[in-house]
Amino acid sequence: MVSQFPFSVLQSYVMQPRTRRQREVLDYITSFIEERGYEPSYQQIARHFKISSKSAIAKHIAALETQGLLSRQRENGSFGLHINSKLKVSEEVSVIEWLKLPPDEIKDVEFDSEPLFVPQILLGNFLPERILAYRANSDEMMDLQICDGDIVLIEKRSYARDGDVIVAIIEDRETVLKKYYRHGANVEFRPANENYQPILVAADKISIEGVVRGLLRPIL
Repeated sequence: MVSQFPFSVLQSYVMQPRTRRQREVLDYITSFIEERGYEPSYQQIARHFKISSKSAIAKHIAALETQGLLSRQRENGSFGLHINSKLKVSEEVSVIEWLKLPPDEIKDVEFDSEPLFVPQILLGNFLPERILAYRANSDEMMDLQICDGDIVLIEKRSYARDGDVIVAIIEDRETVLKKYYRHGANVEFRPANENYQPILVAADKISIEGVVRGLLRPIL
């Protein structure tokens, strides 16, 4: 199972962030070296991926070097690529989709567009397609260890039980991350921070997107 409350905060160093293209570039370099015994040039990598600009490849290489997955060393006047043999890039990695924000909210916040790669072991028995990611944009849930900027992993569900920490959308215009309590025809969204007040909303005005199951905290 994805970690339940109280959260065990997982720092982002559990899995270095990599885009799909960076992973493909690393896989190609690794396979090339294994098959031929020497490293491919930037031009060969660009040709393989049908990319005209070698500078685009250089950016991917630089990102992989920053993550410690390979290194560049100058040899005979040119750079050689060396895979860090001590690091194994796990294939047990899942791509988690981000929660789709309401149109009005997208205009006001900087939303995440890059895919989120999460080690499969963190999902337990959940299939990746049953999980969504949402980035907290306030400290309203601070007493439950959810801080501004944290990424919560939510199980896709259209219903919740009293006390569940959920992500919901109000009237297709505002996303909330709070505790859920049902009061007849209304729903109370309760923060976990005494500096904020609960809000009461008609149940037919909300859309429950899912229940929070885990937490990731990026390194600042």
